[in-house]
Amino acid sequence: MKNNNLNLVERVKAPTPKWFKIVRAIGITLTAVGGAILTAPVAIPTTIVTVAGYLALGGTIATAVAQTAIQAEESNNTESKDEAKNAEKP
Repeated sequence: MKNNNLNLVERVKAPTPKWFKIVRAIGITLTAVGGAILTAPVAIPTTIVTVAGYLALGGTIATAVAQTAIQAEESNNTESKDEAKNAEKP
């Protein structure tokens, strides 16, 4: 399979599956919420600041993993074969 030999830049530029686009959006949101809480100009309890740090970290990791996920070639080939079968039926 060709996808096993991609470097990081090629993986990031490759098409991302729909599910991982959703995960990426959620990760970006978590990172933004955690960052907003961490940079708030008011005094916030330590527990909330700690949770915000974990939110930011988790969101960053989810975003990075989701961005490097790529579609497998087999799924595209399987879909095109199914479409070809359906087109042949009268």
